[in-house]
Amino acid sequence: MKKIRKDAAEALDGLLFDGMTIMAGGFGLCGIPENLILALRDSGVKDLTIISNNAGVDDFGLGLLLHTRQIKKMVSSYVGENKEFERQYLSGELELEFNPQGTLAERCRAGGAGIPAFYTKTGVGTLIAEGKEHKEFNGETYIMETGLVADLSIVKAWKADPEGNLLYRKTARNFNPMMATAGKATVAEVEEIVSLGDLDPDCIHTPGIFVQRLIKGDHEKRVEQRTVRQRENA
Repeated sequence: MKKIRKDAAEALDGLLFDGMTIMAGGFGLCGIPENLILALRDSGVKDLTIISNNAGVDDFGLGLLLHTRQIKKMVSSYVGENKEFERQYLSGELELEFNPQGTLAERCRAGGAGIPAFYTKTGVGTLIAEGKEHKEFNGETYIMETGLVADLSIVKAWKADPEGNLLYRKTARNFNPMMATAGKATVAEVEEIVSLGDLDPDCIHTPGIFVQRLIKGDHEKRVEQRTVRQRENA
């Protein structure tokens, strides 16, 4: 199956529908599938449930979909960099399912592994635990969390080969590998597509069997909050 597509719009063609659930890799603005997010915006698909660590910033990443009101619900662990997210949530325009960050990662990993639920101590005794099953193991209380799956996963990687084998770079790996396994379809955008056999099999993070479509994108490497020390007087 030919996996490489010419652009993000072609890569998403036939996969989108209103009301769908999408997993989007990345952490902050690091390792986000920015070209695929732009194509989602331009497609006009709406009433989306987005599973992602955060919602980007106001003018970049998933924040673009908030401005166009295409997102109905976010399943996230951190949303502190987006004023439009705050406004929509506090006004009741946007649903939010908060997760501890490790729990969110494990829910995605579990979904990709076919594990329907698991128990964790994280969140016991907090609002996170309300309405969830509690169980004791070895005298300790745990809460049950369910695995997550999506209609579509969009991820960003550093390199890929034509079979869709993916290699992530440093912290841009973040949520991408587990989300790549948990979508009914997975589309990856990468910085470089190499020839088959050029990737060391021991270095592949996501096997190509999980990836249905692939594009090479141009990427803007933004910094969310640039903090530098004042230069000392010479």
